[in-house]
Formats: sequence, C-alpha cells, structure tokens
Amino acid sequence: MGFNTFRVRVLLRVLLLAVLIALFIYLLDDSNKIVSAVIVGLFTIAVIAELFFYIERTNRKLTRFLESVRYSDFISGFSADDQLGKSFKDLNSAFNEVLEAFRKARSEKEEHGQYLNTVVQQIGTGLLSFDTAGNIELINAVAKKYLRTPQIHNLSEVSEKSEALYRILTEIRPGANRLYRLDAKHQLAIYATELILHGNSYKLITMQNIQPELQQNEVEAWQKLTSVLRHEIMNSITPIASLTSTLKEILVEDLKPKNGLFEIGTESVDDLQEGLNTIEGRSYGLIKFIDAYRDYTTIPEPKTVKIDLFELLEHVTNLMKIEIRKSKVKFEWTVVPKSLHIDADIELIEQVLINLVKNAIEAVEEKPGPEVRLTGCVDQENRICIKVHDNGMGILPEAQERIFIPFYTTKKNGSGIGLALSRQIMQLHNGTLSMESQPDKFTEFTMKF
Repeated sequence: MGFNTFRVRVLLRVLLLAVLIALFIYLLDDSNKIVSAVIVGLFTIAVIAELFFYIERTNRKLTRFLESVRYSDFISGFSADDQLGKSFKDLNSAFNEVLEAFRKARSEKEEHGQYLNTVVQQIGTGLLSFDTAGNIELINAVAKKYLRTPQIHNLSEVSEKSEALYRILTEIRPGANRLYRLDAKHQLAIYATELILHGNSYKLITMQNIQPELQQNEVEAWQKLTSVLRHEIMNSITPIASLTSTLKEILVEDLKPKNGLFEIGTESVDDLQEGLNTIEGRSYGLIKFIDAYRDYTTIPEPKTVKIDLFELLEHVTNLMKIEIRKSKVKFEWTVVPKSLHIDADIELIEQVLINLVKNAIEAVEEKPGPEVRLTGCVDQENRICIKVHDNGMGILPEAQERIFIPFYTTKKNGSGIGLALSRQIMQLHNGTLSMESQPDKFTEFTMKF
C-alpha cells in the first residue's frame, strides 16, 4: 500500500470491512453462492481480526510504556514500528522523550543521594537513625566510631558494648539532649529528633564530641576563677599584712620596760585594739569567702524523684511568704498545665528557686509597682520550664556576660555564688539555667529540664 499514516490505514481497513460485509450479505441471499458467501465471510473475519490487532498495537505500546515507568525500566525505547505511520512515529518520539526525562531525573536523584551520603559520611558529627524496632536506617563513620563497631544492623547491638549508652539512645526524648563520657578523650553531646517517613516513625540521633571545647572552657573557667580568688584573697591579705606591720612598729616604738614590766600608752593601746579588730574582721571575711567556695565545689549528686511542679512552686511560695509580705511586692505564681511533673532532687531545686525568687524580690526593691512572677510551663521544644520574672531595673549588658561566673556579683553584700551554684545544680540535672534581661524593664531567669 502506498499510504503511510495510521489513520488512512485504519480507514482503508474499515472500508474494506464494510465492502466485505455487504458482499457477504449479498451472496448469502443467493443459495447458489453459499460457498462464495462462506469464503467472503471467512475473509471478513480475518480482516476484523487484523484490524483488531493493528489497533491493539497502540494499547500494547501504551501498556509497555506505563510498565516501564512503573518498574523504572528507562533503558528500553520505542522506534520499531515507526514505519507504520507518522502517528506511530510521533507517539514513539513522545514516549522516548518522557523516558529520557525519567532517566535524567533518576540520574540526578542518584547523584544527589550520593552527594548527601558523602556529606553524611564526611562530617565530624555522628549521625544515627533507627525505627521503633531499633533497626538502623542510617549511620555514618563517626557514629560507628563512637559506638565501637564497624557494622551494626540493630540498636540492641550497642548494649553489648555499653549498656549506659544504649539506654541513653533508646530513652532520650525528641528535642532533648544528654551527655555521655565515652572515654578520656570523648565527651559526647547527644541530641535527638523525630522524623515521620512514609507513615513510619524514626529517631535521628546526633553525637558530637565536645571534649576539646570542654577542656578549653575549663581552662578559661579556671583562669577566671583564679583571677577572682586572687582578687578576693589579696583584698583581705593586703590590709592584714599592712596592719600587722603597723602594729609591730607600734610595739617596737611605744612599748617601754619599767621595773621589769612593759608599759604602753593609752593612745597606742587604742591603735592596737583598732588594728586587731580590723584584722579579725578581715579574717572572718576571708573565712566566709572560703566557705562559699567550699559550698560551690561540694554539691552532692542529685537524688532524683518525680516531683509535682504545682506542689513544688506552691511550697516555694509558702517558704518565701514572709519576705514577699515584707517587700510588698505583687507576687504571682502559675503552672500551665497543672499536671506537669519533673524528675529532680527536690532539695537542690528548691535551693535554686529560693535563690532566684529572693534575687527577683531584691531587684524590685526600688521599683514603683514591683512585680515578681513564678511560672511553670512547657516551651516550644516540649521541655518543662520554670521561669522567674521581675520588672526590676534589669542587668547591664556587660554584667550579663559575667553573671554566672563564680564570685562575680552586682550586689553590695553579695557573695557571687548563688547564680553559679544554681547553674551548676541545673547542669547536674541535665538541664539549663539561662537569663534574659533588658535594663530598666525586666529580668527573667529560665530553668529548663
């Protein structure tokens, strides 16, 4: 045939089929032409079958294309029946273009996945992801190093190396962080988050070695502490040494022997008494300072129990009731929701709260309309918080950076131990104590568990 389009080919077959059907009906009316009618009928059936299979090629082609997409078989192409007409050729071309786009997209996806995998393997933070059954979905080389294993399939295998680390990884809540000492060179900060993929829940763990930073911070902390200790001790020792020398001179110059006894003038006696009283006062001050340092360095290990936050704040409020009444401050306390609980050492946490509330009351002494709020709540990270807010004079920016340094204080009669001690207690509870302040507006301390 000289026709080269799909439509013309189909039209010719339909016309031929119509002619054959008409001829078949015509021959069937003549009893003498039954044989010819049968032959024409068989030929008509053959044409119908050929037309069916001819058209079915398009359906088969579409089915093969969809199966190629379904099973990601983008290698096969469509061009074998281009000679059947322009329609087939255009359809084949469209299919090939779509498959090529899929091939390109899959190639880019694989390259992107390989890139991300390389990044995950090369970063210095340990990454670990596992499902609710503990099956490992993702782990990088750093995490394997921290877990002390070259290969791992289920999180339960970690318990064979370290039961403590296994408990931390399984029990840590999304949004929380924990510390774990792996060895002398590795102190791990462990953070957790939760992911939902394809309806399944996964926990993503990051593990970072903070030992170098801790060592650097420890050196800086000791330098600051040494500077403060030197300053405070010198403030006490210098006048004591000076007064001792002065008293010695008084004794040498004014103490005179007479009849086997030593006499000294009334004025000299007064000077000696005044000097000795000063030495005594400075000595007691130094002893008090050393006691404060001892308190800071000997905090007992917390004995945690489940504490009802509402009852805790109510008890602290009752303990501070007399000071609140004397200061005439407007004091409010709330817990939202009322059912909040924390795991903590009740005596240590009470100590922190009493210190913070006392500081807040003192901060609003000279403020008109003094207000202090004590609040228990849950923050955006789903962590339980206790906030102590006051509308006092605030803390200057330069002081805010040093407020938690031991022995640093902005008060005339302060020891500089309270806030440093409070932060240390919170750290022992795997929590934090932070401060936000704006001069002449407010100060707010936040305890996070």
